[in-house]
Amino acid sequence: MSQSSEAAAYWKANIRLVIGCLVVWFTVSYVCGIFFAEQLNSIKILGGYPLGFWFAQQGSIYTFVVLIFFYASRMNKLDKKHNVEEK
Repeated sequence: MSQSSEAAAYWKANIRLVIGCLVVWFTVSYVCGIFFAEQLNSIKILGGYPLGFWFAQQGSIYTFVVLIFFYASRMNKLDKKHNVEEK
């Protein structure tokens, strides 16, 4: 595989990972926190808090932090696969 095609494959995998993370973040923060808040509010968690409120206030933040660690982990694997890891 040539160097330019290897770089293109690396970039394509990177963009696919970023888009996947953004879709998850968007789904949790906007879809669950705003669009389905009324339906989720019928479910109570942690001492009676409505689940829709939790998604709007805390869920998107926790999801974003988890996505940061997920992205870093996956990028390390991707870097090793394409031989561009930091030493």
